Formats: sequence, C-alpha cells, structure tokens
Amino acid sequence: MKWTIDTTTQTLTTEDEEIPLYSKEAFSLLSELWLKAGWNLRYHYTFSWLGRPVLQLPEDLLRMQEVLWELKPDLVIETGIALGGSLLFYASLCQLNGKGSVVGIDIDLRPQNRTAIENHPLFPWITLLDGDSLAPATHEKLASLTKGKKSVLVVLDANHSYHHVRQELEQFAPLVTPGSYLVVADGFKKSLADVPRGKTRWEWDNPLNAIEDFLADHPEFTLQYPERRYNRSPVRLPVTHFPSGWLLKQ
Repeated sequence: MKWTIDTTTQTLTTEDEEIPLYSKEAFSLLSELWLKAGWNLRYHYTFSWLGRPVLQLPEDLLRMQEVLWELKPDLVIETGIALGGSLLFYASLCQLNGKGSVVGIDIDLRPQNRTAIENHPLFPWITLLDGDSLAPATHEKLASLTKGKKSVLVVLDANHSYHHVRQELEQFAPLVTPGSYLVVADGFKKSLADVPRGKTRWEWDNPLNAIEDFLADHPEFTLQYPERRYNRSPVRLPVTHFPSGWLLKQ
C-alpha cells in the first residue's frame, strides 16, 4: 500500500481516499504502521517495571492497571513469565490494592530470571509454577490455588501460535470468574506477517484467529475492551499489541 503524507495540505492520501492528516482516521492508520515498525525494532523491549524488563507497550500496561484497580481480583494468573516485569507489575498493583496475588507459569524460566524475581521485594505476592501451561499437572496446581477465590483474571502471554492459544483458551476459561477477564496478549502478531522480522504463516497462525474460533464456541465470553474511566479524546481504537484481546466473562 502506498500513502502520501502532505503536511502542507494536512492530508493523508491512500490508494482509496484522501483524509485529513490530523483526524482520528489518519491517527488509526498511522498508529497501525507505528506499531508494526516499533515491533520490528523491538521498541517494546525498552521498558521496565521496578527493575525488571516488562516487554509490553505502555498503553497495554495502563489499561491493565485500570482494570486491576477497578476489579481488585483475588488472583491474577499469567502464562509466560519471560523476564518477569509483567509479574512484578501485577504484583505491585495487588500490593497497592491491598488484596490479591499473582501466579506465573513458564515452561522454561531461566535461572537468572528466577533469581531476580525471587529476590525482588514483591516476591511475597508471587507464586511461580514450572511447566507447560497446558499440562494436567499445572492445572492440578491451579485448581488448588484458585479454590475459594471470588475474582480471578487470566492473562495468556506464552506461546502465541494459533494451536497453543486455542488450547489455552479452552483450559483457562473455566478459571476466570464472572465479571472478570481472559486477556490474550499479542494478537497483533497477525499484522506482522509482512515485516522484516515476521513470518508469512502468521497470517493464519496467530492469537486473533484462536480468539475468533473460541468466541464462536463460548457465548459466556464477549469481546469487550475495558471502559475508559477518563477519556476526553475522539480516539476510540486502542494503540495496542492486544487487539481483540479482552474477553469478558458474563
């Protein structure tokens, strides 16, 4: 696709139309391109939370903060720990809320990352589970950890292939409590098939397709981006790595 940006006439011209450069429509188009370029340059690898790399966009973190402040869940479960920053992010919000804890699941948590998490002041709010997020042994432990919890939120941020996410959605959906969210990270992968670091198979092998198929089979979940508690902007679409990633359980 070819675009022409003219700052003199303040227009953005695509192959189909000309739109005002400073409109919400142009902002949406430019944001999508910015996301793709930023992902290719690992822009989201430039942020940390309380000393640990967090590997997420600020907008996604802030939206999660809004939800956790409003919901104040008893338990947050995250698949895929990576460097640990997001676990510490959730744990810090649990501490601030005065309730809740975090469970992190990873099939291959590297020793240096484990040590950094276990030595962090927020580790008392964190439980680490070693193993495959799909393994029966993992879910036996989760059954014990979620027992009696009135509010449970789940974030799926491990393997982002269609097959893995589709299975995770099925297995973790029962753990999510009504009124809470099943959050699927990195659906933006579908848009990255044509960038230099992307892969053509991502056009179909991605979390978005898994979400679509899951929702068709699970009417108890609805696609619902969190309500913005403060918004004085005409912009409605998020600038996010988690498109269609917020599934609210009725």
